[in-house]
Amino acid sequence: MSTKAVWFPTEETMKESGLYSWIKELGFESYDELYEASIQDIPWFWKEAEKRANIEWFQPYHQVLDLSKGNAWPSWFVGGKLNLAYNCLERWLQQPEIAQRPAIIWEREDYEVEKYTYAELNNWVNQVANGLKQQGISKGDRVAIHMPMIPEVVVAVLAIIKLGAIFVPNFSGFGADPIAKRIDSAQAKMLITVDGFLRSGRIIPVKEEVDQALSMVSCVEKVVVVKRMDREIPWTEGRDLVWMEVESGIEEFEAEPMDSMEPFMVVYTSGTTGRPKGTVHNHGPYTVKGAFGTGDRQLGGVKLWITDMGWIMGPSHVFGSLLSASTMLLYEGSPTRPNVDRLWELVERHQITSLGIAPTLIRSLMQYGEEPVKKHDISSLKSVVSTGEPWNPDPWNWLYEKVLNKKMPIINFSGGTEIGGIILTNTPLKPIAPANFNARALGMDAQVYNSAGEPVVNEIGELVLRQTWLGITDGFWQDPERYEETYWNVWKDTWVHGDAVIQDEEGFWTIIGRSDDTLNVAGKRLGPAEVESIIIDHPAILESAVIGVPDTLKGEVPVCFVVLNQGYRATDALLEELMEMVSKRLGKALRPKHIYAVPDLPKTKNEKIMRRAIRSAYLNTDPGNLSSMDNPQSLDEIKKVIQ
Repeated sequence: MSTKAVWFPTEETMKESGLYSWIKELGFESYDELYEASIQDIPWFWKEAEKRANIEWFQPYHQVLDLSKGNAWPSWFVGGKLNLAYNCLERWLQQPEIAQRPAIIWEREDYEVEKYTYAELNNWVNQVANGLKQQGISKGDRVAIHMPMIPEVVVAVLAIIKLGAIFVPNFSGFGADPIAKRIDSAQAKMLITVDGFLRSGRIIPVKEEVDQALSMVSCVEKVVVVKRMDREIPWTEGRDLVWMEVESGIEEFEAEPMDSMEPFMVVYTSGTTGRPKGTVHNHGPYTVKGAFGTGDRQLGGVKLWITDMGWIMGPSHVFGSLLSASTMLLYEGSPTRPNVDRLWELVERHQITSLGIAPTLIRSLMQYGEEPVKKHDISSLKSVVSTGEPWNPDPWNWLYEKVLNKKMPIINFSGGTEIGGIILTNTPLKPIAPANFNARALGMDAQVYNSAGEPVVNEIGELVLRQTWLGITDGFWQDPERYEETYWNVWKDTWVHGDAVIQDEEGFWTIIGRSDDTLNVAGKRLGPAEVESIIIDHPAILESAVIGVPDTLKGEVPVCFVVLNQGYRATDALLEELMEMVSKRLGKALRPKHIYAVPDLPKTKNEKIMRRAIRSAYLNTDPGNLSSMDNPQSLDEIKKVIQ
């Protein structure tokens, strides 16, 4: 296998890179040399990275890394005390140029704009931190967040962190069921939300969905509501507060000194079975990793990620921008409203220097051609980055050739909620090929293993990490056994990520897809069990199975198969009712493409549903070894129903 590069670094472009300069300062000649050193001596590398990031500690650490509990449970910056929110804001106020720089530019779909400097944002955060404390929130308490990308979501998150509490973000498009599961798992004491928000020209109601979720849990004592749309909404006296009630007016607040390994965020991600996994991220590792980024440390600029706080890139956009003294642009709404050139209009109007997108967005914009791009001057862009899901070559080439005019590379990277950073990346110090990665991220000892646990080249295998890394989740929230079972139970001291990948002889990496059953719907992880458990709540359903299938827009979408209980028929009305159940409880963004009723589901002899076999029948591909299947005739029935 050979991968053809289309973009090549020049001496001029390399010298513009902050990473290039740092490599030289450390005495190395190339990215690959530094990479090898970074995995040979991981504590040395992250000490150098921490020094470069100029993190402010309330108490210095005395040891970079302690592995006495094993690779799965590292302790970073032992003995150190700091606060992530302090490093995002307060430390910059000593520099007048940064203090008066916009920290946030917010634009709504109807073109309403607000701007806040670093000094103004810090004062606002302090007011809310005092207000939350007055409402009984203290160190270690969990506060759930269910909000779109508006200034208040940034203020809320930073205020929670500053007082030593833990925030729990939710995807703003979720229905009541996943909201309730995450709140209940974290035992959140408070929820901060909005009455509604604007998207695609419509007001999206939120408070009603939140109230439905809260009817399923008992832990939430207070609900704070931002009156973003000033709607009439249901109100529970004694529990519900308007946002203004936590804006205390007190602009002084001393950040809580936090041990390096104390948590500030629990963010949930889906697995193949059971409830969502609460990944835990801690002050020390995340502050250093967020400030370091990919190593190309450039202070300033205007950054936009089309994202949501419920996806790991939402918090990463907030912290990455503030830790680099940059301006974050928050856009609330559809990137194609009111016109399909809205994204490029944003770039031009706000002079965006770094644009973050997912492949799904580019696939949706391709259909409109080049004209919407040509209407705008996007020359302010210095980098375009992407993550969340695998690329297809066609949209990658369209973005590179038609939008960027082959003048700059697409910095594609892949990591994960559990990773707290990047595993595979594209560094602009090496040639870049379409829809691939040209490097492993610094400090990440990644490899491709075959089924025997042997490193392979030019062969599809499991993406693994052979050493621990900075940013790794500190287990799952109050579920350490499940964490170890999920990632550390195949090969000793080795993280198995769940991605099927291939590395060619030239060093290019390609992600083929998930090696487990987890779906990736437009960059959002969805466990099949989350959909299946909703469907089997219906009295007509005996059992269900969900698979992910390719989709030209979203990359992957769910397709459901159900077996009916006796006495029920697969009418259009019933199947539509099931579809609506999923949409209502998970949100329309995760609505299945189809629901099929079948006589039986393929299973192993010990009654485990074989989703892999269902997917092969749906796509008419080779199912591989089916010797463990107990009922092979079920595949023929599935094919008949699909046809």
